[in-house]
Amino acid sequence: MAEIRLGLMMHGVTGRMGLNQHLIRSILAIRQQGGVALDNGDRVMPDPILLGRNAEALERLAKTHGISRWSTDVDGALANPDDTVFFDSASTQGRANLLARAMRAGKHVYCEKPVAPTLSAALELVRFAKKCGVKHGVVQDKLFLPGLLKLAMLVKSGFFGRILSVRGEFGYWVFEGDLQPIQRPSWNYRKADGGGIILDMMCHWRYVLDNLFGAVKSVTCLGANHITQRWDEQGRPYPANADDACYATLQLEGGIVAHINSSWCTRVRRDDLVTFHVDGTHGSAVAGLMDCKSQQRVNTPRPVWNPDLRQPMNFFEQWLDVPDTKPAENGFKMQWERFIRHVVANAPYQWDLLEGAKGVQLVECSLQSWLERRWVDVPTLRVESA
Repeated sequence: MAEIRLGLMMHGVTGRMGLNQHLIRSILAIRQQGGVALDNGDRVMPDPILLGRNAEALERLAKTHGISRWSTDVDGALANPDDTVFFDSASTQGRANLLARAMRAGKHVYCEKPVAPTLSAALELVRFAKKCGVKHGVVQDKLFLPGLLKLAMLVKSGFFGRILSVRGEFGYWVFEGDLQPIQRPSWNYRKADGGGIILDMMCHWRYVLDNLFGAVKSVTCLGANHITQRWDEQGRPYPANADDACYATLQLEGGIVAHINSSWCTRVRRDDLVTFHVDGTHGSAVAGLMDCKSQQRVNTPRPVWNPDLRQPMNFFEQWLDVPDTKPAENGFKMQWERFIRHVVANAPYQWDLLEGAKGVQLVECSLQSWLERRWVDVPTLRVESA
């Protein structure tokens, strides 16, 4: 059994998502477990170098987590032949250029979504990746959530019969910053900085719907800018002009109707910060981040509508847990392991830049629908015809 070093450039890990999910809970966790196991018994040990613009933050982060390498010189890092994978989780605006530079240097690329601010830029990345002959992947983390893995198992088993509809609810109250500190970066709410919930979340819902239920065929979407003033990290007020809520209805392959609300202006009274309620002819299920509950056709209760009496049924008690059959692992880490096996051992990997481009396509169709106040078809995306 051999240990294989994998030089990994990690750009943008000083931010919340990059730091917590990608560096600490994925790459450092993989190192602590002794690397990624391959089928032949070898283990791949990622050796990260932290990249970014803030030298002080990078040095502090590296020292805190026992990482020996960091740099503000991206081009210098790309020139190092011993580091072969480039990862980006920084801002959307700069991502396409960074990925192109990395691929031009012969590096395999892995990145957060959206892969680019526009569909044309996303498709150009797909073409360039083919031209450079590098491997590429896009984070599709919600597919690895324990709750959605259970939901996927129900779909695969035929539990639902014919799936009729999917209702997704996502969001929570993001504090404006005047009374309580903000818990999301202020750029999320400035249009010029790439903010907006449609760009942020419709990429997620595209891969969830495509992979679990059926290909997205059309969308009608209403965006909203509910909170028009917020306070930034320094406590200064600023115009919050990006959409902070999105109400979308989608038609999926097979006649399935999906309705998904996404909002940073809602207070939570449901099982989790995101829930998916799936109804089918033979059963229904509701999944959150960790848990999934189901109700079959044969034990569906018979409620009676009577507005003169308090409802005697506790509907939440009428659902059964889909049990945990194995320990839950971090979804980001699970996907990192798959991508590492893809790079080193050529294991199959389906969530590539084209899959990432599909998310941007749905963003653009949703924005077009909102602007034109109509249904917009979502055609099959093929890079050859783009």
